[in-house]
This record gives sequence, C-alpha cells and structure tokens, in this order.
Amino acid sequence: MLNLSVLDQSTIVTGRPAGASIRESIRLAQYCESLDYARYWCAEHHNSDSQAGTAPEILIAAIAASTSRIRVGSAGIMLPHYSSLKVAEQFRVLDAIAPGRIDMGLGRAPGSDGRTAFALNPRADSAADEFPAAVRDLIHWTEGVKLVEGHPFRDIRAQPQGETRPEVWILGSSDFGAQVAAYFGLPFCYAHFITEGRGIEQAFQLYREGYRPSLAHPEPHGALCVWAVTAETEAEAARLFSSREISRLNRDKGIYAALPSPEEAAATVLSEGDKARIDRLRSRAIYGTPDVVGGKLRALATAHGITEIAILSTVHDPEARRRSYALLAAEFGLKP
Repeated sequence: MLNLSVLDQSTIVTGRPAGASIRESIRLAQYCESLDYARYWCAEHHNSDSQAGTAPEILIAAIAASTSRIRVGSAGIMLPHYSSLKVAEQFRVLDAIAPGRIDMGLGRAPGSDGRTAFALNPRADSAADEFPAAVRDLIHWTEGVKLVEGHPFRDIRAQPQGETRPEVWILGSSDFGAQVAAYFGLPFCYAHFITEGRGIEQAFQLYREGYRPSLAHPEPHGALCVWAVTAETEAEAARLFSSREISRLNRDKGIYAALPSPEEAAATVLSEGDKARIDRLRSRAIYGTPDVVGGKLRALATAHGITEIAILSTVHDPEARRRSYALLAAEFGLKP
C-alpha cells in the first residue's frame, strides 16, 4: 500500500496577501486530515515573494493544535541556519502539543539566496559543512540522550522531556542527504519536485547500501516528495498546471514572484526558448485526471522501492487545490 502525505510551501499567489497563504495552510491541513493523509509537512523558505513559509516551527504548532490525528512536521528545517539545541527545544515543545505526531525533517540547503543565509547565520560559510555534526547533536537532544563523551554541551538537556519524541527525517535532493540519513539510521525523503527525478537512483542506492540500523529504524525507509495536481478532466488539470509552468519559468530566470493565476499564465508572452522550456517541463510533469496521476505515482513508487509519497500542489485557487487532494485520496482509497 502506498501512503500519501502532503508538502506545503505556503505559496504566495497573485491577488491575495501573503498572510492568507499561512491561513490557507492551516485550513488545508485540517482538510487533508479529514481525507486521511498520513503527514502534513511545512517547508522553510526565506526572502522570497513566492513562499510565505519562513517559520515552519510556528506553523506546525498552529496545525498540530488544530488537528488530532495527522502527523505534522517540517520539510524541512534548514539546520545550518540554527543552533541544534534551539531546534531540539522547539520540537520538544511541539511534541508536547501533539505527542507522538511530530516529524522533524532536516535539510542542509539554505532555502534562500546566499546573502539571506548570512543574515540568518553569520557563520553560514561553514555551517553547511557542519551539518552531520549538527544532526548528531540534534538527535541526542531530541531523544533525551547525553551528547558524545567530551562534548562541551554534554550535560545540557532539551526541555520539555516527555514519553514521546519527534521522528527525525533527512530531506535532500542529492547524494549527500542520502548518505547522512544512512549513517544515522534515519528515514530519507528525496525531493523529486526539485530535481524532476535526476539523480534519484544513485541517491537511494547509496542510502540503502550504506544504511546503519538504528533503534528507532532498524530498516531503511525511503520516501519521495513530488509535485502533482489532478482534476476531473485533463483540460482542467492542464489549466491548473499552467500556473506552475510560468512560475518555474520565472524561477529559472532568477525571478521569485507570486504564483500567477491560470488566466495570467495564459496572457504571458513567451519567447521560443520559453515555449521549449515549458514543453520539456510538461513532458516530465505529473498532472492529469486521477487515474493518470495515480498511475504515475504508483510507477515511481515501484521503480524506487518506496511506500510513501508526499504531494506538493502549488495551485492558485485554494478550492481547486483541496479538490486535487480529495481526488487523489479517492484514487488511492484513503478512508477518512
């Protein structure tokens, strides 16, 4: 059985204030819980007119407090920006709000431009290189286990302690994240929506071959995060996808703007090069009717030996986005 989860970037769209995207994330999480999705993950981005999700730990708290069953977490916390102790404390508090329902997905990428990374952490030039050590310390503090012998912070504890703890994941779009996850015996989620599948085979091969069993995860557990949208008709799905076409085109040009509506996308003047880029994007994209999208997701899962996929759907109309998640839930037989 393929488990379905949700990734949400709190995408900013044209015609509505950025704060509306945060409130819509909370509503969508509640709706996806009613559809029986397994997890709801919040992304972290900074200094962007495209995404409002700058503080996933705050959004996770709001979602956790307003839901009762669905797991809630980060995809991810960009650890090089922060102190491992502070992140551990934040997620211990989140686990106290929703015991046993919190996921702590960790990433190494800045989720921003280089200057913003330095604004977040003046040591940004070396912090990314320290990612494995930061993950090690974070695992110990999250689990309430003393740090390694000789560590200067060995006797510090992350409060509040409790009977449950967040589940730690490593997120990535390269071999590095796969190797870190394997070394620490952690679940690994590959960002297919970033690479469009490039490098995925090698990443999972390195993950499984190098996996060192941990107490919490004796076997490797891989997952994918993909961009997908569905609708009742192929034409409507293509119309919804047109917003992403222009958004990706802009991003490739270094333009991080609000997501355009399908009408705005249709009115965009495109060069021949733009049209060729969109054709390539369409050839790899996952959109269409529920049976078409379901078939592509199942094929990905089979090809890469996974049982869990998180779905990212950046759609201008919140009702159309909810409808897409509902159609996928029905296609996969989720039982609310």
